[in-house]
Formats: sequence, C-alpha cells, structure tokens
Amino acid sequence: MTRPASFKYFKTSPEIIRLAVMLYIRFPLSLRNVEDLLHERGIEVSHETIRYWWNRFGPMFAAEIRRKRVQQLRAFSKWKWHVDEVFVKVNGKRHYLWRAVDHEGEVLEAVVTKRRNKAAALKFLKKLMKRHGCAEEIVTDRFASYRAALRELGVLKKQQTGRWLNNRVENSHLPFRRRERAMQRFRRMRSLQKFASVHSSVYNHFNQERSLTSRDTFKLTRAAALAEWRQLCSG
Repeated sequence: MTRPASFKYFKTSPEIIRLAVMLYIRFPLSLRNVEDLLHERGIEVSHETIRYWWNRFGPMFAAEIRRKRVQQLRAFSKWKWHVDEVFVKVNGKRHYLWRAVDHEGEVLEAVVTKRRNKAAALKFLKKLMKRHGCAEEIVTDRFASYRAALRELGVLKKQQTGRWLNNRVENSHLPFRRRERAMQRFRRMRSLQKFASVHSSVYNHFNQERSLTSRDTFKLTRAAALAEWRQLCSG
C-alpha cells in the first residue's frame, strides 16, 4: 500500500497531482492537452512535469485501485473470462498485448509480449490465474496457442470458442486504442506494459456501464468513484 509520504517532497498539492494524472490516463489527451486544461483552471505546470507525475504516481494509484478491486471481485470475476490479444507497434516493431476481461468488462490482466505463440499465451494465463484463480469458463478465439496453453494448464475443458462469443473483449480494446493514438504510439516495450497496466486499473475504476443503469444510479456511482480517486495515497 502506498503512503502519504509519496507526496512529501512535492511543492504541488496532492489534489492537483491526482487531477493531472487522472486527466492524462482516463481521457485520450496528450501531455500538452492536459497542460492546457490545467492552465484554464489557473494551474501553471509544464507538460514535462505532468509526464514525471504520471510516471511516478500512475503505478502507485493503479496498484492501490487493483488491490482493493481484487479483494472485492475475486470470487465474482471467476464466472467467465474473455481473453484476446491485439498487436501494438513499439518503435516500429510489432508486439502483442494480451488482455483478459470478465463477463462485465472488468479488465483483469494486461501483458505485453514480443511473440504470439504458446509460450506467450502460457505466460499470460499463468499470471492471470495466479492473481484471480481460475474461471468456470474461458472464452477465446480459435488461435491454436490458447488451446495448447490451456491443455498444459489442465483446464482445456473450460475453453469456449465461437463466432461473436468474444465480442466483450474485442470491444474492451477500444478505450486503449484511443489512448494509443493520442500518445502517438509507444517507443519501448516497458513503457507499453506500464501504461497498459495503469490504464486498465483506472478504466475499471471509472467505468460505470452507464447504458445499463438509470441516470440517478449513474450519477451516484460516478461521484463515488471520483471521491475514492481523490483519497488515493492519502492514508
């Protein structure tokens, strides 16, 4: 768990740092866009300062969110997983981002690999199961490496494949793709892994599935999520 001392040697208030980090990670904005938005609010900071804040505090905020959500949703998220991978260009070279979401679109894990094969699928699934246990159903596409990896893990009977069955995870890639375009791609595999992990946690925190709830319920849950964000690393 992070401590209040994380902000100890910073002249800027924690509230401003949390706001800047939230704007950059949650919305498809560049560092300079966030700088301009803060300027409109009377806050003068450089985009390089915002970059430093995001690199320093983004993983801390994400870790605290993840710790709380894993404890709350561990049993609930084990009903059905949707697993998929997408290619991402890193410094002009193709890499693969493996992602798993539960039946409600909660992002469970995101792992970046250089290759798309059985070893990469096995690495991803082992990390996923170590943190969340094993689901009752695992929905994948017909990529052979999933079948081989699941067979090695002894859970092949839980695999489901079929047309349109994996639309849940296919749609969940869209917020990350919007952020990828705003950031003008990635230059290092390490920075891609870092951002994917932080972005998934922040997305989980603020995602309210507004199309499935009434307006009054949505406003209450949105306000609760924002209030909880403002308390991160405060004690």
